[in-house]
Amino acid sequence: MSTLELCEKYFETRDVYKLMSLQKDAKEKEIKKAYHKLSLLVHPDRVPEDQKKESTQKFKVLSKIYQVLTDTQKKALYDEQGIIDDDDDLEDKLSSWLDLWSKIFKPINVEVINKIEKEYVGSELERTNVKKAYLDGKGCLNYLMSHVPFMMVEDEPRIKVMVEAMIAAEEVPEYKAFTEEPAAKRKKRHNKYAREFEEAQVIQERIRQRQLKKDEEDLEASGGNSERESNFNSLMDRLLEKFGDEDDSQTVDFSSFEKKKKSKAKAKT
Repeated sequence: MSTLELCEKYFETRDVYKLMSLQKDAKEKEIKKAYHKLSLLVHPDRVPEDQKKESTQKFKVLSKIYQVLTDTQKKALYDEQGIIDDDDDLEDKLSSWLDLWSKIFKPINVEVINKIEKEYVGSELERTNVKKAYLDGKGCLNYLMSHVPFMMVEDEPRIKVMVEAMIAAEEVPEYKAFTEEPAAKRKKRHNKYAREFEEAQVIQERIRQRQLKKDEEDLEASGGNSERESNFNSLMDRLLEKFGDEDDSQTVDFSSFEKKKKSKAKAKT
């Protein structure tokens, strides 16, 4: 499939500007920001194992689009004729796209993820993803949970309201799997989420303890050097206090001693 066909398959549009929420005259900085925001949502390293295949394809499509929009000739071809040159084979380029991504952007950390989540939740992009996941999963909430970025058990009431509004507007069909979900199925999902949350807490605490231990070791190593330096300085201070204030007349004159030594040597000769 071509890039635009894959774009339509995974993002329901062939309009790359609409997908990236950009104007045609967008600057490279704006394109980079839009690409970063979308690619974080589908980055293969940030999704469960069962989503990696689809996320990989989405990630490669977004990377290809970014490459087109930041290349003057390729962008002009798309703007004028709606064509994307697919000479490069997307199937074998994931490592290249990941390398490109890592060179363009800073490493992902908690602050970055939290910022992206804050911008995503309640956005039009989230609504589009919810709608697609609802249709693809035929109303299955488990499917929604695994395909909508950042969605957790706590978000179910909010997502339900969103989908119910779509059903009322006849934007999507009503699926019994959604409107009449069995209580046992819901309980099983919630229990699974609770277990995963506890496991994540344990892992997070291990990482925190490991970091604390490392910080303590670094501090101890640094503190040991400081203590040795402090002891040395204290010794020097005591020596200066004992001998530094003595009268100059009590000081040994080594120059006269050297002169006498030389005189005796001449006499022997």
